[in-house]
Amino acid sequence: MVRSELAVPGLQLVDQDTFNQAFTMHGTIMLFLFIIPTLSGFANYIVPLQLGAPDMAFPRINALSFWLLPLGGLLIFSGYLFGGAAAEGWTSYAPLTAKEHSPGVGTDLWIIGLTLVGTASILGAVNFITTIFKMRAPGMTLFRMPIFVWTVLVTAVLILLATPVLTAGLIALFIDRNYGGSFFDPSVGGNPILWQHIFWFFGHPEVYIVILPAMGVVSEVLPVFSRKPLFGYKAFVFATIAIGLLSWTVWAHHMFTTGAVFLPFFSFMTALIAIPTGIKMFNWLGTLYRGKITLTTAMLFALGFIAMFLIGGISGVMLASPPIDFHVQDTYFVVAHLHYVFFGGAVFGVFAATYYWFPKMTGRMLNEPLGKVHFWMHFIGFNLAFFPMHQLGLSGMPRRISDYSPDSGWMYLNIVSTVGAFLIAASIIPFLINVISSLINGEPAGDDPWEGNTLEWATTSPPPPYNFDKLPPIHSERPLFFLTHGHGHAAEHPDDLEEHPVDDAEHREGLV
Repeated sequence: MVRSELAVPGLQLVDQDTFNQAFTMHGTIMLFLFIIPTLSGFANYIVPLQLGAPDMAFPRINALSFWLLPLGGLLIFSGYLFGGAAAEGWTSYAPLTAKEHSPGVGTDLWIIGLTLVGTASILGAVNFITTIFKMRAPGMTLFRMPIFVWTVLVTAVLILLATPVLTAGLIALFIDRNYGGSFFDPSVGGNPILWQHIFWFFGHPEVYIVILPAMGVVSEVLPVFSRKPLFGYKAFVFATIAIGLLSWTVWAHHMFTTGAVFLPFFSFMTALIAIPTGIKMFNWLGTLYRGKITLTTAMLFALGFIAMFLIGGISGVMLASPPIDFHVQDTYFVVAHLHYVFFGGAVFGVFAATYYWFPKMTGRMLNEPLGKVHFWMHFIGFNLAFFPMHQLGLSGMPRRISDYSPDSGWMYLNIVSTVGAFLIAASIIPFLINVISSLINGEPAGDDPWEGNTLEWATTSPPPPYNFDKLPPIHSERPLFFLTHGHGHAAEHPDDLEEHPVDDAEHREGLV
């Protein structure tokens, strides 16, 4: 709807208010109800398997954190039933959220729904941290954990520390709107800039909450389809931790033009966070170098992630420079940047994970030719949709507008962008056909169709409710590879190559 409205000048499909609701709900749904829950779902399924654990540490809390998601999502959506959804943008800047500017209940429902979604994230984070520290199989030390588990661990810590800040801000906003509070209302002594500080103190770690698990997925896929170990495993782990630590020092680069923050410090720290990200890029390329590469659909999405995330990262370093940021702030250049990070990063990561782990979850293979059709439609549509936005932003097109002048010169790039958006939508059709047909009549996958490295491939596809009947010995971050190929520590200790039986009753009780 958003892209169709912007294809040509003039209001064709919706009025201004409906458009504001549409892009607000778009940002909210994509971030809080799609990317984070989907990657959390993969983590929920895969982390216990990769650790050799029977389940997550707290299954009932797990269920609670899941069921809070649809409830929160329905509350956010339900604004449409009561006069209109939230319409202030997914960042909901004060004073746009004040009662006099947004009098309907849509914003209140958005606040309540988002609080529930945040609570679900916090409960999930506690569960992940406990599972990773307390449920690892014998021999699974911290530096033998797969990279995906490391990225989930750092993500869970970020969620645990950042989401309560947003929750506090949402509660303060609700009090302002309904009970005469004055946190963000300047007419009664409040400060609207305070909302930006609270929101972005959550919102920038949020970027890494979204992207780190996708980086973990790519770090699982590349070694398997390059037939090489991940280049620089420990460097990758420390780079992941460094990103988590530095993410707390960069929030105010979203606020350069407010005049309320110290520009040199936040510019420097934002540029600095590019270093651990660059280390990861180097490690991925080192993994690919001279590897025996197999271009499965999962591998294509992982390579697409690297290329697209690189473009998003470069434009991010550009935005870290205040003079450039002053020029392009609140233009489509920023929209292009965030979509190359969130879509080119996280969504490509979601599809890489889907094609990689679908056989483990279902026992069926996805159709590779159909998967490649999906990838190329998705990849071309993505670049058509979002690359022109860089030029639109540089030529001055502001974000969050529903119309523009015919004399602006923006129409042709907007038409290209809209065509790309429809191509992205069309690319989901072969994906859905692939998933449904594979579930009904897909080729049986076997336990280890990719000749994987990590423990999830050591059990059946799909795994039993308690995950493992027996566990291989764990001497490295690639226990299954060493078991199958008899290299390294496993070769030095052939007696250890016997798989360790695990008592089913103990597994079911979650004691192993």
